[in-house]
Amino acid sequence: MQTGYYSSAAGMVTQFNRLDTIANNLANVNTNGFKEDELVVGDFMRLYKEARDELPNADNSKEGAAFLNRTMTRTPQIVDSYTNYSVGNMQKSSNSLDFALSREGLFFAVKTPEGIRLTRDGAFTLNDEGKLITKQGYEVLPSDYKQSKTGITLATTDNIIEVDKNGQISTNLLNSVKLVQNKKLLIVQPENLKDLVKEGDNLYKVADNNSLKSIEESGAVRQGFIEKSNVNAVKMMTQLIETNRLVGMYQKAMDAQMNDMNRDAIEKLAKKA
Repeated sequence: MQTGYYSSAAGMVTQFNRLDTIANNLANVNTNGFKEDELVVGDFMRLYKEARDELPNADNSKEGAAFLNRTMTRTPQIVDSYTNYSVGNMQKSSNSLDFALSREGLFFAVKTPEGIRLTRDGAFTLNDEGKLITKQGYEVLPSDYKQSKTGITLATTDNIIEVDKNGQISTNLLNSVKLVQNKKLLIVQPENLKDLVKEGDNLYKVADNNSLKSIEESGAVRQGFIEKSNVNAVKMMTQLIETNRLVGMYQKAMDAQMNDMNRDAIEKLAKKA
């Protein structure tokens, strides 16, 4: 059995998976609040060391030796993936309904047809009813949503809108510059960022919404700013070049296994015959 061929094929598949992740990161380099995804590449030897105590084959047995021999091919594969939740660059805007979160691990809560979702994209706007919504039309939730079950509504006469660092919204009285408190943005912090699942429209899903912790004094809300993607385009392009080269190397290795080595073996066998 030509184990080198299968190892090279597995390595190529791994690099194809890396290409998919890199391409998705690059496609979202200008997406507000997008967080970069990364893959961890390992091999059978690493997996064996981590799980050898749970293997069905006992040590010092023929079956165990056979398994260990197979792991020596060290076939690369994706063993883990994770999201880099570091804060992206803050870009100042002239829109009073643009908000950014300056701390890692905090999210705005929005209401979607599938339930409550989280987002770092604070480029909000108002719909025809005066409700604060995302660019995709999802309702932005206030801190008292569990009790009120209503969103955040701003009157058309509210030409002065100020939001403090904790998300408290204040608007002006009619024909006045005096500010009164409106509702407060719901800023939440998941117990474990690893529990978040990316969905479309730059949203995150958490298995249990009751586990979300409301942060009343976050001190992280910045009005008039937008958090940009934390994707490093230069790093991604470097990884893209590296991955494409690795695919080419694995292809050459597979070609050598199937053509050059087989031809050499056939010629040697023919001479002996």
